[in-house]
Amino acid sequence: MKRNTSNVSLIPTSRLLVFSLSCASKRNKMAENNATSFFSKDNYIWMLGGLILIAIGMFLMAGGASKDPSVFLKNEVYSKTRITVAPILILAGLVLEIFAIFRKPKG
Repeated sequence: MKRNTSNVSLIPTSRLLVFSLSCASKRNKMAENNATSFFSKDNYIWMLGGLILIAIGMFLMAGGASKDPSVFLKNEVYSKTRITVAPILILAGLVLEIFAIFRKPKG
């Protein structure tokens, strides 16, 4: 089997070296830019507060099961805590998360 190499063009090594060096410098600049954090410590504290509010709301909404599956406890399932307080806490946590994400760091 004979290979046809008459139409093959090779890149000169000097051009290849320059190209590889320019790519390496671009990668270094991108790594330096990515090394800086997009959020500050305050943003993370606000995010943690939002997650805590969401977790408390979920905890308050959980439960309501009776020991006997044939018995329906209306007061336990439809309590004010599960129907009103817990969803408000979850929504407040989500609003706090959005605030924390869009808050600009000081300085």
